[in-house]
Amino acid sequence: VQLQASGGGLVQAGGSLRLACAASGRTFSRNAMGWFRQAPGKEREFVAAINWSGGSTYYADSVKGRFTISRDNAKNTVYLQMNSLKPEDTAVYYCAASGTYGSSRSYSGSYDYWGQGTQVTVSS
Repeated sequence: VQLQASGGGLVQAGGSLRLACAASGRTFSRNAMGWFRQAPGKEREFVAAINWSGGSTYYADSVKGRFTISRDNAKNTVYLQMNSLKPEDTAVYYCAASGTYGSSRSYSGSYDYWGQGTQVTVSS
């Protein structure tokens, strides 16, 4: 599976962005997908995950209620809708694919494939 993230940019606090992650390969619909982010000088952290069908989602507490993860298996694409953005959301955002979706869905080591990242900058 190859992943290509897009949709990042510069936005003011309180604004919105929608990230997209396009996947190649016929196994996309069998993969759980996740979004992670990494701010300068910080470790990569979990943002959101979605199971293969889209019927189950999971969020980090820091984004719950503001971000929504979704997927369109017909388009081999997973999305991250980000609303009410805050300066602390500034980071490089990465999408990732995993063959499993369970209690380890928030751990980066559970993901087998990673996209190249897209920069999100939120100004105050």
